[in-house]
Amino acid sequence: MAWPAWASTSARSRSGREETFPIGDVPRARQGKSVRACVLTLPEAGDTVPAKVARTSAKLFAEARAVIPGGVNSPVRSWKAVGGEPVFIQRGRGAFVTDVDGRSYLDLVGSWGPLILGHADRRVVAAVEERARAGTSFGAPTVAEIELARLLAAAVPSVEQVRLVSSGTEATMSALRLARAATGRDLIVKFAGCYHGHVDALLVRAGSGALTLGTPDSPGVPAALAALTLVAEFNDVEGLRRLLRSRGHEVAAVIVEPVAGNMGLVPPAPGFLEALREETARCGALLVFDEVITGFRVAWEGAQSRYGVAPDLTCLGKVIGGGLPLAAFGGPRALMEKLAPVGPVYQAGTLSGNPVSVAAGLATLKAIQDTPGAYERLEQLGSLAEGVLREAAAAAGVPATVNRVGSALTLFLGIERVASYADAMQADTTKFSKYFHAMLQEGVYIPPSQFECMFLSLAHGEAEVELLGRAARRALGAS
Repeated sequence: MAWPAWASTSARSRSGREETFPIGDVPRARQGKSVRACVLTLPEAGDTVPAKVARTSAKLFAEARAVIPGGVNSPVRSWKAVGGEPVFIQRGRGAFVTDVDGRSYLDLVGSWGPLILGHADRRVVAAVEERARAGTSFGAPTVAEIELARLLAAAVPSVEQVRLVSSGTEATMSALRLARAATGRDLIVKFAGCYHGHVDALLVRAGSGALTLGTPDSPGVPAALAALTLVAEFNDVEGLRRLLRSRGHEVAAVIVEPVAGNMGLVPPAPGFLEALREETARCGALLVFDEVITGFRVAWEGAQSRYGVAPDLTCLGKVIGGGLPLAAFGGPRALMEKLAPVGPVYQAGTLSGNPVSVAAGLATLKAIQDTPGAYERLEQLGSLAEGVLREAAAAAGVPATVNRVGSALTLFLGIERVASYADAMQADTTKFSKYFHAMLQEGVYIPPSQFECMFLSLAHGEAEVELLGRAARRALGAS
């Protein structure tokens, strides 16, 4: 019998571990597991794939829109960029997620980057359960905060001290406040297409959801505040040099994603980060690396180690929280001790360093440390994924390129080179929308935007990459 691509099964081994996978994925079902129970999710009579996908999720989306603006709590989740209505995810395990209608998908979103171990990793789950049983929040210092801060400072070359916060937005906002206080200057330089959270002054030619929705300059941001942000072009060394040599004496900080991840993935051009370091040092501005995506993702020490450029301040997030709300910013002791209560720069948060988030983060980072060759494995998987996507586009005769750093990558459609914001804007978003929905029907969940990254995890393997390749060949051929 030929099972539909979207039928799924949940198998429970004798050890009690449950795993969901497409029923037609025989190799995955045969991975030497002794299965004691199996629950099969099948279509109802007369179902089509769109009907199956839409049934419960559509009902929930309608309910959500009545009480949540747009029905989502972060705009890109609305699927506005690709059309249609979002599926509601019920659970995840390893490299797969399952929606409320029981359909399983190979997941390439990974909660937008944090889940480097995959979904519901047993070590993270155990750490969260243990911590929650002992109390979830105290508004007081805890031992684990010291342990996590010590681990972050030991890992990231430019960091001596860190302050834990709850989101990447908080981290970048606080780092720039500190930079302004340290330099006595007001101006900030950012790069077109780079997204640093929904800080008012940084929603100027921003990427991520703002880029996807076509609203890079958000209403509600005062013109006077936006005027304090100067915008340069990512990977344009000469343009940056001219800007800083003319106005550098007014600039408090230059903030950059060392690997841009919010206009799709765009690596730094050779010499670009080095020029940033040279020019900021020349004019006395601080260099801030937003490593919310790249930290502990592209290397244990982050992008600054991979590219050999040390910033003055570093913002971290995503992986360091293991899927729970947690972020941080850090730098040299002399800078960080300008923060209250030691110094005059105020920054605070009720749930900063939340014990449950810290437990998840510590468990994630320790699991990476305990996995021999973790980053070599992620690099290998990323290379394989890049290869199958390139092959799929070539087989379909579709102009495309794949940008990748480590286990993060973007397939750009309709364009054969992307090195800047201007390049990214030439991508064929209409074709991407068709590709997205075709991939969904193939049982592969990719980001619902041309301008986001796909993320692999240590839970992915060769079989999952092969599944991605097969799905992409069919989806690109159909779209």
